Amino acid sequence: MTLDDLRVFVAACESGNLSAVARDLSRTQSAVSQHVKRLEAELGLTLLERQPRGVAPTQAGRILHQAAAQGIGHLDHALRQLRDLKQGDTGTVRIATGAITVRHFMADAVVGFRRQHPNVTLEFRTENSSRRCFEALAANAADLAWVTIGAPARGIEQRPVMELPWVLAVRADDPLAARTSIEAADLAQIQLIQLPANSISRARLDEQLARDAIELASTTSVADWDTAILLAELGLGHAVVPALPGWSTAVPGPLRLIPIPMLAPLAAGWAVRQWDALSPLTREFADTVADSLRCSS
Repeated sequence: MTLDDLRVFVAACESGNLSAVARDLSRTQSAVSQHVKRLEAELGLTLLERQPRGVAPTQAGRILHQAAAQGIGHLDHALRQLRDLKQGDTGTVRIATGAITVRHFMADAVVGFRRQHPNVTLEFRTENSSRRCFEALAANAADLAWVTIGAPARGIEQRPVMELPWVLAVRADDPLAARTSIEAADLAQIQLIQLPANSISRARLDEQLARDAIELASTTSVADWDTAILLAELGLGHAVVPALPGWSTAVPGPLRLIPIPMLAPLAAGWAVRQWDALSPLTREFADTVADSLRCSS
């Protein structure tokens, strides 16, 4: 059993198509099959079964795939970190983020970090949920992920950096715009613009509303917080959203952001596979973002 055998096997499990694996790895399909057959011969078990449209792992294959994928991912991650250590100040930091993260949470930190390390490459990978960010970390496609802190995830460390209080976004001419804070009775009057489905922010909000037996009429749902704010500004509903860095409840123009003290703040921060194993540059970037946010709060 070689590392190359395992790499090919993992690729076959994830692709489900030996021809595609051969094409991606610049090998023949026969060579790909030989890697899998060598593993099966050594283990005495069938690992892949043919199906009408490709292959799928057997029960034994699923066990090996899970272990091999994690092991190869950790090894690749370690090898990349060793290369970064050797290169010094010319490495790469890979960050997975949500759709609005860089602009709202990282803009100042990115500028400051690049001034300090002009030869370091910053790679940003946009994902549509914290779960997808976790998957990017697990697949070694990212070193860091900025996420809404949620339930523990296997193999992932989460570190809160800041808390985001909830606010109600309304047009300046809305009857609620003159309020200094929003209470449960006020929420009964709103037409809610739903936060992204399957997002931690929406789950947290739904949990708190259900706890207080508050039922809200909804008008639409959106893919991100910015769109919810825009629709509220246009008068197409009310948005209950976390207050992002730099926001003020006394914003000028047609929008008002009113605190909702009855709702517990939403935590946001970093997710990594292993904090102690981060390269010095990656940890410095994470600290730069955290310090920038603390200074702006």
